Amino acid sequence: MSFRFIHSSDLHIGRKFANIPQPADGNIRGRLMEARHGAIARLAEAARDRGAEHVLLAGDTFDTATPSATVIRQALAAMAEAPEVTWWLLPGNHDNLRDAEPLWEAICRDAPNNVVALLEATPHDLGEVATLLPCPIAFRSGASDPSEPLVTMASDEGRMRIGLAHGGVTDFTDTGEAIAPDRDRSARLDYLALGDWHGRMAVSDRVQYSGTPEQDRFKHGRRGVCLCVGLEGPGATPEVEEIETGTFLWQEVELPLHPRQDSAAALIDALPPSGRRDILMRVAATGWAGLPDRADLERAATDCAPEFAHFDLVTDALGTQYESADLDEIDRGGALRLAANMLKEDAESDSLSQQDRDVAADALARLYAYVREASE
Repeated sequence: MSFRFIHSSDLHIGRKFANIPQPADGNIRGRLMEARHGAIARLAEAARDRGAEHVLLAGDTFDTATPSATVIRQALAAMAEAPEVTWWLLPGNHDNLRDAEPLWEAICRDAPNNVVALLEATPHDLGEVATLLPCPIAFRSGASDPSEPLVTMASDEGRMRIGLAHGGVTDFTDTGEAIAPDRDRSARLDYLALGDWHGRMAVSDRVQYSGTPEQDRFKHGRRGVCLCVGLEGPGATPEVEEIETGTFLWQEVELPLHPRQDSAAALIDALPPSGRRDILMRVAATGWAGLPDRADLERAATDCAPEFAHFDLVTDALGTQYESADLDEIDRGGALRLAANMLKEDAESDSLSQQDRDVAADALARLYAYVREASE
């Protein structure tokens, strides 16, 4: 009765990553898009290495309802290159049945023999011992628990029941759209493979999110994985193995600072020592720094940024302490000192909005950095 398969979700093939700035001398968006397509081959490799004949994709295989014909055909071709694996594609909220009707028509028309589009909530046999129970998403925003059809879906006696659904176990709004966390019990499931949450999460032994195989945000702190799930028979506890599939690491670190600290050294110490080309890095500086400290920090960030796939220094939560000696470095008198004094007053003003104070503080820090750079 042993049965093994790969559980993955949220490939979002075709995502353009418009939120990531494209440097003039680089192509990070193109690299990220290619990594999402490359996840197909890495999932196939995971299946081959573990002796799994099925890959279950729990929704949002494509990022939009209208991917280009090239994106669709190349994804299907990549799946066809692993003919020993059957790919089961579930419509999610991004590629739901209504909005993405032409997409699913194209998949049904052009898909190779080892790709199955799950367009109806009807059981499918997985070999001799298991039954797949899919819950395709009809609309981008539903009005009920998308896994509810599992309760009444039938399967032959003695076969293992594997549910496949897309949605959150909570929606935080009491709308009833959330998947019941005990759906495995109410639907008599041996395993429920979920998609929608992009990070890896085990709701229970039998209810699991694989997360996306290729991460796409500064949230989860690790490379993407897929799950190899082993079932030894009806009622047996699933054996779940995480397999790293991600090319890129989206890493965010906090950098607490205090005045007159060597901010450049602190930044370097907080950064990963190797593999930077495949790391998207966000450093959130907090605490307090003097004008020289901020200038050193910005320069260190500029120096190391080209080593990373993407680098972002966030200083919104970093306060600035101003000293007369620092303002003297800008100018002891004249127009520059007058401008520095006015910016300092605005940055510390209680009558201005926080946004206006932040703008003034940033402008003063930039003025200090420009003057110091010119003097060097």
